[in-house]
Amino acid sequence: MDNLIYFDYAATTPVRSEAIAAMLDALGQFGNPSSRYEFGREAARRVKEHRDAVAEAFGCSPSELFFTSCGTEGDNWAIRRGVELNRRRGKHIVTTAIEHAAVLETCKELELQGYEVTYLKPDRAGRVAPEQLAAALRPDTALVSMMLVNNETGAVLPVSDCVKAVNAFNPAILFHCDAVQGFLKTPKTLARLGADLVTISGHKVGAPKGIGALYIKKGVRLPPLVTGGGQEEGLRSGTEATAQIAAFAAAVRAGAADSARLERTAAIKEYTLAKLKEALPKLEVISAGDVPHICAITLPGYKSEVVVRVLGDRGVCVSSGSACHKGRPSHVFAAMNLPKPWLDGALRLSFSPESTREEADALAAALRDASGSLFTTLS
Repeated sequence: MDNLIYFDYAATTPVRSEAIAAMLDALGQFGNPSSRYEFGREAARRVKEHRDAVAEAFGCSPSELFFTSCGTEGDNWAIRRGVELNRRRGKHIVTTAIEHAAVLETCKELELQGYEVTYLKPDRAGRVAPEQLAAALRPDTALVSMMLVNNETGAVLPVSDCVKAVNAFNPAILFHCDAVQGFLKTPKTLARLGADLVTISGHKVGAPKGIGALYIKKGVRLPPLVTGGGQEEGLRSGTEATAQIAAFAAAVRAGAADSARLERTAAIKEYTLAKLKEALPKLEVISAGDVPHICAITLPGYKSEVVVRVLGDRGVCVSSGSACHKGRPSHVFAAMNLPKPWLDGALRLSFSPESTREEADALAAALRDASGSLFTTLS
């Protein structure tokens, strides 16, 4: 693994050393936070401290933040129980055609239950305008779900303006935002979006897999998705994953304390794109990304899944789209109406503050060599 060249940080991130240390410490304190004796109360105190840390970075009250197992669970909880909460309003949902599968697949299942879903199409830059959303709202609209940062293009959607449009139409409509790729990756705290429900995930910010959170704005009486022992104020039952929660908080503290993280990430992305264009004149940029850590490129005339495999054999990790697609063509790039050669050759690159110029140089060299070896069969 020492020689691994990794440019797929939007898929997952290495677990930070601070998170590993916090997790190991929490594993040694194995009390159940629901237990009434001191050992359990100490575990509960630690969970409270960790919730406070994540809530501070989010910009909300700790009472509005509820731990989950991942972003997918948070999206399912927000959407399924959001429409249930607003069932008297109607059975219409508005979302975008470029959402994560956790949102789109949930909406598709709700369609089978009689809900009508409007999917807003992006422009060629991968963005959706507030005017599109405003035009799609109806008297029977119960919920809007819109991501903050697209996980394949890095495009930032105008969530704050869209929240204002929804509130102007009818503030009773619930607004959910999947901000998994935006937490600690944008300058503003997420609470400032104004959304009613916001999903975040730990493994995108240096925590281990298996931990996330859902923000539920004060006053929104969202029903639970998981019932049982009444943990998380009765909203998300199941014994708290104390070690993962500790690691999540430690990763968030460390990330938030690195004030130059966005600037360093943006600089290495800019350098990488310049080196790639220099090495591969036929390369096209689909999206330079509105956030520092994601961009999308294409090698027209090549098959992205083959390029990904060839690079992987050389120890270079990039993606042909979301890791959650498991090899299926990207619905995001398809929704952007890219020319077929661009669609076939689309690749996502994603960065961290620790990405280096040496790694970027190695990526450019590997892509140049791969394109030369694949040219005769794929051009």
